[in-house]
Amino acid sequence: MSRIPDSIAGSGRATEALAGFYERMSTLHDAATTPATGAAGTELPQDQQRQDPHQDAQNSDLPGHVVLDGTPLTVEQVVAVARHGVSVEIHETALARMERTRAVIEDLAHDTVPHYGVSTGFGALARRHIPTEMRAQLQLSLVRSHAAGSGAHVETEVVRALQLLRLATLVTGHTGARPVTAQTYAAMLNAGITPVVHEYGSLGCSGDLAPLAHVALAAMGEGQVRVGASTGSGVSTGSTSGVGSGVSTGSTSEGSSTSESVVDAAQALADAGIEPLVLAEKEGLALINGTDGMLGMLCLAIHDLRRLLTTADVAAALSVEALLGSDAPFAEDLVGMRPHPGQAASAANLRRLLAGSPLMASHRELDDAGNPACTRVQDAYSLRCAPQVHGAVRDTLDHAATVAGRELASAIDNPVVTTDGRVESNGNFHGAPVAYVLDFLAIAAADLASMSERRTDRFLDVARSEGLPAFLAADPGVDSGHMIAQYTAAGIVSELKRLAAPASVDSIPSSAMQEDHVSMGWSGARKLRRSVDGLGRVLAIEVLTATRALDLREEAPAAGTGAVHDAVRAVVPGPGPDRYLAPEIEHVVGLVTGGQVAAAAADAVGQLH
Repeated sequence: MSRIPDSIAGSGRATEALAGFYERMSTLHDAATTPATGAAGTELPQDQQRQDPHQDAQNSDLPGHVVLDGTPLTVEQVVAVARHGVSVEIHETALARMERTRAVIEDLAHDTVPHYGVSTGFGALARRHIPTEMRAQLQLSLVRSHAAGSGAHVETEVVRALQLLRLATLVTGHTGARPVTAQTYAAMLNAGITPVVHEYGSLGCSGDLAPLAHVALAAMGEGQVRVGASTGSGVSTGSTSGVGSGVSTGSTSEGSSTSESVVDAAQALADAGIEPLVLAEKEGLALINGTDGMLGMLCLAIHDLRRLLTTADVAAALSVEALLGSDAPFAEDLVGMRPHPGQAASAANLRRLLAGSPLMASHRELDDAGNPACTRVQDAYSLRCAPQVHGAVRDTLDHAATVAGRELASAIDNPVVTTDGRVESNGNFHGAPVAYVLDFLAIAAADLASMSERRTDRFLDVARSEGLPAFLAADPGVDSGHMIAQYTAAGIVSELKRLAAPASVDSIPSSAMQEDHVSMGWSGARKLRRSVDGLGRVLAIEVLTATRALDLREEAPAAGTGAVHDAVRAVVPGPGPDRYLAPEIEHVVGLVTGGQVAAAAADAVGQLH
């Protein structure tokens, strides 16, 4: 047996943690091929095994269904339908409203004067008048030609969000679409029919044209769809690139989940008893003009980042405590001198999580001569300034949520039917408002992850870890401990910095210079999903490392951090000689992104911000 290093031989928690290591390892020798196990090597209850990274800790809060009546959806409703498969229902008042505005379009269709989108071509071809007998072909040609995406299949939850948000705009009545069109979209959502949408194709100019066109094409019985998708805990990202693939790692070469089947849309509609749409005047435009793809991904990111921000505070508290840092800089009166609301919320979380910690007491004790036992006057910025950085991310997220709320309250199409019955061209489809905040959030996520990785690194350096063994190894030199776990975090952070480069400044003209300025919001949303995934993994490595360090301290942790330590130990063993680390990281990634880390802390200390 490897000896316990002299530097930690006197640690009661370390000795206890190491004593049962080999007994645990007899049943944990291959975490990749055996069921998830607890510290004693027994199979864990199902609810404690590796969670899907986006499985909610409180799924009981999900609505039974979402009613679409023309009032704005919430971020939570978008997530419920997109990620968890909650059904939708169109209220009868919305259908009646659609009937009234459809009558306006029908009148224009019979007018001898050309009207854009009703009796003309589109984009740079808008000056051509289309005769009545060719207008059905016009709509069909519009959707077919715009369904020109390429690359990996986009994640099921993203496509469902896109479907839902386009449907939410249809039921406002401002698009002039027929009720049957909205009902078809609702039926596809409720039947779990997910159109195949590709990674590339949107410039965020007239909205997300190509992604929306692929959805419309499927509703017409053309193209391909995914069926048999698990929209709850088994959602696949369908991504073949990125930090760690996004929501789940089960993607195929085409980017679709192995639990899903890709079939022809016509067959899927027939199997579900859904009649394919035959589009009428203006409906082609109504189905493809919108920011629904980028907005859907923004909503999903906001939901996930709120959870990760609470978890970031928990991770910071674990690190401050295990590195023998001070909680004094988090005092309410000090933080209040700079009244940013996010900073106040983060500091309040840290105070609550560290309250009553015996390890924190080392900064307040005096030696026999009456001098402070701790001689370190100030902690490093990654510890001391955590509320300032975490808080700035919170405030950035709040701004993004404000923009998302406004966009969710919008009816985006071109042209639109106004409340008084006019049909007007407009520029509301431009994705700039959404594109900017998608970029802002990628910057914030990268910086939050950067600070987390710096805290992880401090644990591994004997010059900065306050008496912990090198790399938290059981026998430094023989064992490498968490050396390469930090490499992984550093590699992800480096990737997040690249992803923080804004997409929204990279306008490129299209459509014969008619669409000469575009938002690139779809691209910003795609990279933000990779950023959110990477942030969760970096925080998980910090939590895994900090809880290992707590085991190597003699004093017990605070109630909040101790509860998180115990939650981690339920899925990952404590310190000991080196073992296969990748599965342990994945277990903690599940706890972090599934909300179990934040929930464990809150159960112990009360609600956290």
